[in-house]
Amino acid sequence: MKATEIERKFLVRNDSWRDCAGISQVLQQAYLSHDENPVRVRLIDGRSACLTIKFRTAGLAKDEYEYEIPVEEARDLLLHATGHVIEKTRYRVLHDGRNWDVDVFAGAYEGLTLAEIEMASEDDRPDLPQWLGREVTGIKRYSNRAMAAALCEPNEARMAGAIPGKV
Repeated sequence: MKATEIERKFLVRNDSWRDCAGISQVLQQAYLSHDENPVRVRLIDGRSACLTIKFRTAGLAKDEYEYEIPVEEARDLLLHATGHVIEKTRYRVLHDGRNWDVDVFAGAYEGLTLAEIEMASEDDRPDLPQWLGREVTGIKRYSNRAMAAALCEPNEARMAGAIPGKV
């Protein structure tokens, strides 16, 4: 299914978002291609899976093609990852009538928490929750694709600034 994705991304400063958290999903995702148009495989709660291809367009927008695939095929494709398999739990958090996705990373990026909001247009100005930190939209090191490509250990990731906190 084709969709246009327009989103903003932020660091999360504290855990107060948990008071409004709804459903959660455990995600494992990897990239099969790191070129200009990445191909991503995602396993969701170990029960469903999808294959996604993204194409950058103007501004913040990306054309996204996403297809459901069999779970066993997704597991096989994860073995062909170029770089890390990203592990995270995604929480749906309602704020001011809008759904935010809060990703709590595990594995190589444990300690990193990011929040994203999808918007209808680049002119959309959602109310920003108090639990948000610095906006990191467009900062490459905070993209899942860049994190998956970074072949470093967690302490190296922390030193490179991808994970806030002390080394």
